[in-house]
Amino acid sequence: MADTVLPRGKVTPIVDTRPRRKFWSGENPLFWLIPAVLFLLLYSIFPLLFNIYRSFFEFSSSRKVWVDLGVRNWVELFTDDPRFLNALGVTLTYVAVALAIQLLLGMLIALLLDAKPWGSGLMQTLIILPMVVAPAVAGLMGRLMMHSEFGVISVYSYQLGLLEKSEPLLGGTGRFALIAVLLVDIWQWTPFFVLIILAGLKGMPHEVLEAAEVDGANWFQRLTRVKIPLLFGVITVAILFRLVDLFKIFDYIAIMTAGGPAGRTESVSYYSFVNTFSQVKWGYGATIGVVIMVMGWVAAWIYQKVFRLKW
Repeated sequence: MADTVLPRGKVTPIVDTRPRRKFWSGENPLFWLIPAVLFLLLYSIFPLLFNIYRSFFEFSSSRKVWVDLGVRNWVELFTDDPRFLNALGVTLTYVAVALAIQLLLGMLIALLLDAKPWGSGLMQTLIILPMVVAPAVAGLMGRLMMHSEFGVISVYSYQLGLLEKSEPLLGGTGRFALIAVLLVDIWQWTPFFVLIILAGLKGMPHEVLEAAEVDGANWFQRLTRVKIPLLFGVITVAILFRLVDLFKIFDYIAIMTAGGPAGRTESVSYYSFVNTFSQVKWGYGATIGVVIMVMGWVAAWIYQKVFRLKW
């Protein structure tokens, strides 16, 4: 620092009297971020890198050693594994159907609750209950309710003529097996969209809606030209969360169908599980796991670019 020259010729240095910030003080974020960064490195970054590394190897159970295969796992996955391609098709179909139906039902139920019918407060409370249930428990409940012999859904479906005993939701040739799994997913996660969209409706400025009503806009016009555009940001974020989560679908399939019959409900996640734990092909299972991760990343990236999401 420069010295200050006083009138009488005395030189006095300028002393900074401000208190020094301690390393562990609340004003220094580095100290408090260290645990979170270490946790992220240990339980997220390291397993990811290790999984990518192991995708180039395969474990030999007879010799109990890892064998270097190079890119053989990757080549086989996309060129010589029809079961993986089938699982990929099932996953994409599952994601598209579940996302579309959950969004549509969530929007309709949220609009209904926003109109404040009698008992709307109770309905808003009860609609959260499916989300509290563990996915494995929800899958078991669906399996019992759709049992071909004593399942309550199957019994009423037979009586109404919607299904035949030779081709139930779960069983037979598996024609409706994927629909059965989707029904459980839709039941459990439609409330997610309901809560998100309903929160957006509650926070919507009333002045805009009142102005549209004064201008003569009917209910449908207010919905399509006012409410939905104002809800666009909320809806796109909710879709992004479910989109990434649906690519990892595993619980319902493992409990209800085990990927069958004949691979009709086998998702990529379940196929990775089969290779890793049933067939002890750890390297191949790691390869499929990396593909699932990349699929989620690519889908999220494309979605953000298409809808121009800004965080």
